[in-house]
Amino acid sequence: MATSHAVTDIILHNLDPVLSDRLRRVAELRGWSLQRTALHLIETGLFSVEAEMAGRFEAQDSRALQEAIAALEGIPSDPGFAMIGRADPKDAPAPRPAGPDLSGLELLEEFRPNREG
Repeated sequence: MATSHAVTDIILHNLDPVLSDRLRRVAELRGWSLQRTALHLIETGLFSVEAEMAGRFEAQDSRALQEAIAALEGIPSDPGFAMIGRADPKDAPAPRPAGPDLSGLELLEEFRPNREG
């Protein structure tokens, strides 16, 4: 089933000469018509503005976030909690060798190396 797209004419009146020249240069560089260039730039600009708007909080959410941050900043420093992720490297446990730890296993006699000569 074929779908039809309504085509809207874009008419720009009293366009600033500098803006008009920039539009023409983009069209020439891309090998597009002025109409296609204008449509592409409008779509790109709309996507950019919509993305910018989507990343913003509404006033109520912004206030709630600011209050939460202020509450966290008001928590007194706890020597234990404040050290999370800041341990002194000299206190860190020694790295373990890769592979299974067989140090505590008794090996069967037949697998022990011959210590006699």
